[in-house]
Amino acid sequence: MFRREVNAAEKIDLVSLERSGRLTKSASRQVRVSAPDPEVSAASGRRRFSAAYKARIVREADACKEPGEIGALLRREGLYSSHLTHWRKDYRKGAESALADDKRGRKQTKNPLKPEVERLGRELERAQKKLKQAELIIEFQKNLCEILGISPTSVSEGEEK
Repeated sequence: MFRREVNAAEKIDLVSLERSGRLTKSASRQVRVSAPDPEVSAASGRRRFSAAYKARIVREADACKEPGEIGALLRREGLYSSHLTHWRKDYRKGAESALADDKRGRKQTKNPLKPEVERLGRELERAQKKLKQAELIIEFQKNLCEILGISPTSVSEGEEK
């Protein structure tokens, strides 16, 4: 005995045949009815709109004169009124360039002074190393003058002559 899958339309026909008596019980047992797959396919996530599309929708909405035309436009395009509100505001600020920036979250701008700050930081580290070295040398000279019993000011005056 073989079994075959039956779609929904065939199932309705089989039920009507069975009720009318034209389909025997043994034949109806051989036919297996498959149920539709209840699994929902994964959605693609957040929709993304191009700057040209946003600009076109804003221009179309601005061209609407009659009551209900904007609602019809939004329904036809599958958009919300909040989309249009944000896009209009952005469009007024800077036309299509403003509409193109649709990244969420905090805007991270590149600091143009970053290389200069890094260079100055390295220069500061070098200067601090030299300062520590100079302080060490001065401290050593003071200790040496104390040991020899010489005044540090007389040593520096003697060098100037």
